[in-house]
Formats: sequence, C-alpha cells, structure tokens
Amino acid sequence: MASALAAKMGFNSLMRKQARNFNVRICTMESDMEFSCEVKWKGKDLFDLVCRTLGLRETWFFGLRYDIKDTVAWLKMEKKVLDQEVPKEEPITLHFLAKFYPENAEEELVQDITQHLFFLQVKKKILEEEIHCPPEASVLLASYAVHAKYGDYDPSVHNPGFLAEEDLLPKRVINLYQMTAEMWEERITACYAEHRGRTRDEAEMEYLKIAQDLDMYGVNYFLIRNKKGTDLLLGVDALGLHIYEPDNRLTPKCSFPWNEIRNISYSDKEFTIKPLDKKTNVFKFNSSRLRVNKLILQLCIGNHDLFMRRRRVDSLEVQQMKAQAREERARKQVERQRLQREKQLREEAERARDELERRLMQLQDEAHMANEALLRSEQTADLLAEKAQIAEEEAKLLAQKAAEAETEMQRIKVTAIRGQEERRLMEQKMLEAEMLALKMAEESERRAKEAEQLKQDLQEAKESERRAKHKLLEITSRAVYTSPGLPPDSMPPDLSFSRENLSFDFKDTDMKRLSMEIEKEKVEYMEKSKHLQEQLNELKTEIESLKLKERETPLDIIHNKNTEQGTSKHSNFKKLTRFTYT
Repeated sequence: MASALAAKMGFNSLMRKQARNFNVRICTMESDMEFSCEVKWKGKDLFDLVCRTLGLRETWFFGLRYDIKDTVAWLKMEKKVLDQEVPKEEPITLHFLAKFYPENAEEELVQDITQHLFFLQVKKKILEEEIHCPPEASVLLASYAVHAKYGDYDPSVHNPGFLAEEDLLPKRVINLYQMTAEMWEERITACYAEHRGRTRDEAEMEYLKIAQDLDMYGVNYFLIRNKKGTDLLLGVDALGLHIYEPDNRLTPKCSFPWNEIRNISYSDKEFTIKPLDKKTNVFKFNSSRLRVNKLILQLCIGNHDLFMRRRRVDSLEVQQMKAQAREERARKQVERQRLQREKQLREEAERARDELERRLMQLQDEAHMANEALLRSEQTADLLAEKAQIAEEEAKLLAQKAAEAETEMQRIKVTAIRGQEERRLMEQKMLEAEMLALKMAEESERRAKEAEQLKQDLQEAKESERRAKHKLLEITSRAVYTSPGLPPDSMPPDLSFSRENLSFDFKDTDMKRLSMEIEKEKVEYMEKSKHLQEQLNELKTEIESLKLKERETPLDIIHNKNTEQGTSKHSNFKKLTRFTYT
C-alpha cells in the first residue's frame, strides 16, 4: 500500500511537471494571495513576485515556509519550486513569514511594511504563547496594539466594552488572575490613553521595542542530545546559539555568539560547533532527523550572515532605502504638523463659533428680559393713568360740592336776619356748614395733591418706558453688528481656511530639524527605558494582589526568579559567553 501511495504521489508530481503552470496560495499575516506560476520557476522567482506584490524591499528577513510531516521547511531560492518537498495538492500553500529577526528593530527595520509584518507575526506568537510574555508587559503591549488599530483614544468614541471582541492577551495571563474582562479592558485602556499623539507606525515600533527584550523573542528551538545522551534544546537567534534545558526555554545554560564561532558543520545527524578560540573545547550534539539538521544549518548561516552584515557599512541599496525612509518620515512629519495645525485652527474656529452662539443666546435672553420689563412698564403706566383720571374726576366733584356748600352758606347768612332764634339756628347751621365746607376743602386739596402725585408717577412711568425701549434697541444693535473681542468684519458667515496659508514647502531645514530630533531621541533613550520599567512595575503592582499562585506555569516561575535576581535576556547572554564551553 505504501509503495502504491508513493507511486501515486510520483505520478501526480510528474503530471504537475508536465503542465505549463501551477497555482500557489501565499498566506501572509493579513491576507492570502494566489498566483499562477510557471513550472520552470525557482523559489527565488516566486519569492520575488510575492515581495513585489507586497512592495517589500527588505527581503533578507523573510522566506516562504511550508509544512512537511511533523516539522517545517523553508523554500530554497536556488532550486525549482516543484523539485522541492512542497505540498502535493493544488494550490500549493506556502506561508510568507519572517525567517530571521533583527537585533534592534528600531535601527534595522527601514520600511513601514517590514515593520508592520514583524508586528503582526510577533503579536501572533505572543498571543499563541510561542513567546513567553509576563502579565504586566502583556497589558502594555496590548495597549500599543489597540493604538495601532484605533488611533488616538477618544472617550466619546471608545466607550466601555469596545475591546470585548478583541484578542489582546494570552490565555495564560487571563487565567492567572481573578480579573473580569472589564477589569482587563480598564487597565489596557488606561495605558492606551497615555499614547495619544502617536501614529500607527510609531505604536507598532513601540510594540516591537518592548517585545524584542522578551527572552524567547526571535529564538528557534530544536530538540538535541549532547555526547552523553542528555536531552537539551538548541536555540538559534540573531545573537548566536544557545543551549537550554528542556524545561527552561528562558535561561540558557551556555551561549555561543556568532563572532566567537569559527565553524558549524554536521555529518549525518551530528552537529559540531567550533569556537574561534582554539583552546576552547568543540561542542558536539545530535539531532533527531536529517531534515531538522538542514533547517538548523539554514538558520545558522542566515543569522550569521545578517550578524556580520550589521557590523559592516550599509550597502548602497540599504543606504538608498534609509535615505528614502528618512525623507518619507520627514514628509510625514511635515504633513502631520500641517494636519495638526489645521485641526488646531478648526478647533479654535469651533470654539469661537460656540462662544458667539453662547453670546448670542445671552443677548437674546437679555432682549427677552428687556421686552418683558417694557411690557410691565407699559401696563404700570396704563394703570397709573387710569388712577390719575379717577382722582381728577373725584377732585372736580369735591370742588363742585364745596361750591354748593359756599352758596348754601351765603343763603343762610341772608336768611339769618329773620330772627334771633332763626339767627341762632342759622349760626349753628352756618357753623356746621363751615365745618363741612372746611372738611370738603381739605378733602379737595388732598385729592388734588393725590392727582398731582399720580401725574408725576405717570411721567416717571413714561420715562421708564422710554429708557426700556432705548436699551432694547441698543441690545438688538449690539447682537447684530458685534461679537466678543472681534471686529465686525473679522468672522465671515462660513469659516474657511486658505490652503495657501497652510501649505509648507519641504526644505533642508525640515531634514535638519528631524535629524536633531533623532539625536535628541537617542539622548533620551535611557530616560525612556527607565520610564518603561517604572510603567511595567506599576502595572505589576496593580494586578499582583489578584494573582492565583497555583496557576503559574514553570516558565512564569523561572521568569519571576530571573526578575528577582535582576537578570535579563542581554545580561544573561553577556555573562554566559564568558564561560568555557564544555
């Protein structure tokens, strides 16, 4: 049956070679692409096509990987695609991934697309726990990933729960603490809010700068055995070769820097590492399969070539790429400044508009109050006029009665001569009439004074009405023709900005200023590192009380021990390279 299957596979391979074209699916970290390739194409032809499609020029970091049995392999550039052990079904599935990692992402990665692809791959490895990441660093990395996706934090847009569907933390970290999804989101959002002002590229670079200090970053692990038959792990990365115990992938037992290795070779399953110092013992180990040996050798050669390349003067192509990248960053900086100024002017205009609207509302309120006061004054004036008219009529009536009383008194005097008794009676009546006339005269005088007072009140009410009308006219005029702190013609009905006033020519001074900023960033590197460490310690302190110690993994325990001892990835490497290799 096995021979029949092999014969069938050989027949399929033969039929594929006889065809003119074959189909390939390339899986990248963001999307899949399909190509129709010619049978004669080599691995380099397909690889170059993918890089051109992506617009990628830093091709030396990447490769096309495929799965084979229980391991993986990378497509060889110099051999035809169909002559290699690629999957037999069509379309052939290959994965476009980073094969080699930089020592310092900020200094080595030039193109934005290169940085973005590394960001996606490292993020995936951290979430799938192929790279061990401590909880506090996971929260900080998650905040930069959120910033890279959503931009600046806006509390009016990013409401609680907006990260509910996002995969931001490793499952191991979530299970290690008694914290709800809302609590995790609250801490991630608090860090996210502090990153305001960064672009997507800057947020992704900050992510990589933190991730590259993780112990398992960029390390490819292989199971090996030394001459004594002891199981070990071989780690291959940008700095050199590292030997680990099987249950500890964080702290190597010994390391071989690339600049101290004279030769690496293998014969069948035995690998030999010859140090540059001939007095140092040769290190030999065995791996399980020949295919794994070939993969180890590929990674060693590639990492060593990049290690030496970093320590030489950049090639003309790289210098050109870096110059273009600096110009592009300068252009983006100028564009960002222009957009920021436009945004600032727009915000100022909106604030001025809001102030005008507020002032207009205030003036409208004052006008409404003045109208009400005027209406009340008019009503009071009408009431006082009515009262004055009534008082005047009453005064006329009293004056008429006083005249009648005077006439009656004269008549009584004329009739007084009729007799003594009548005179006495008349005198008495006259006295009474005089008293009545006096009272009526006093009442008439009082009524006349009251009428006069009402006339004065009426005049004052009319004067108040006149002042109220004058004030209303003044307020209305001010609302129409003026605005606070601005001349009448300074704010047109529709706010607009002249593009000529906001454009900026790209000059050498922009490049010089950018260079000065880069130098300033280098000077502030140590201070930023200290701030980053303080931020991580603060996050660790916040969540430490909620940790479930019994759920810690062996790698968590090793990491905590290394942290307590003050050891890190780079300090371990420097210390271990001083040991004698045995």
